[in-house]
Parts: sequence; C-alpha cells; structure tokens
Amino acid sequence: MAIGISIFLAAGIFFGDLWIKNRIEEAEEESLPLSCAGNRIILKKYHNTGAMLNLGASRRKAVAAISVLFTALVSAAFVLSLGRRGNNALRVGLALLLGGSFSNTYDRLKRKYVVDYLSFQVKWRPLRRFVFNLSDFCIAIGAFLAALASPDE
Repeated sequence: MAIGISIFLAAGIFFGDLWIKNRIEEAEEESLPLSCAGNRIILKKYHNTGAMLNLGASRRKAVAAISVLFTALVSAAFVLSLGRRGNNALRVGLALLLGGSFSNTYDRLKRKYVVDYLSFQVKWRPLRRFVFNLSDFCIAIGAFLAALASPDE
C-alpha cells in the first residue's frame, strides 16, 4: 500500500468521524434517537467521559493521558511501517488504528468526552445499551489486522 494512501486512510477516518460527531453534537435533542436500516441501527448522542464502555469516567485526566500515549505509540509504529516494503495488511491496520485513536483522543482533549452515536437493535439485549462511533470500529478492526499481520521477528 502506498504511503500516501495509508496517510489518506488515517486522515479520512479522523476527519470523517469528526464531521459525524459534529453533526451529532449540533442535532436538535428532539431529532435523536433516529432509527435506520429497518430499526436495526439507532443514531443517538452519548458523551463517553471514560474509556471503552465508560471505564475510568471518574479519572478523565488519566484516561486522556493513556489515550495520548497510545496514539503516540501507534503513530511511531505507523511511521516505522512506512519505511518497510510489503506487509500492506499491517499498514492498513495501523492506519485504521491511527485514524480512530486520533479522533477519540482529539475528543478527549478538546471536548473532555468522546462523542458516541451508533447503537444496534440486536437480539442479545446487553449489546443494545452500548453506543459506539466510527473510530471505535476502526480501532477494533485495525488492532485485529495489525495483530494478524505483525511480523514474527
């Protein structure tokens, strides 16, 4: 994967998710929640003051610091991957991780919370109460790809 495409992917995730988060924040309260895809996807506004599943909500500064550290580590791994030939799956995984982590870290530093907006109406009731954003999915998929594609060195 070309360097430019990797950078474009990470930047696209960051700016795309930021755009969606801004639209969700600007939405009138009476317009949300909004059902989509035959009521399977619910758009709503949720302010996550902690990490995943709102863990650490009472320690927002620590969560933000860990988020910055994680983003710095992913950034370093991404930059190092740019100098290596091949292993495009690793580069794509790192680009997804980077775009997602930058977006959520930006929220933690700028807004003091992460804007989550996607929920799913599924048969398993406990999953219905979780709210996600695009960056969350990119981080999960990116971590999976990076783990699968990591060199055995």
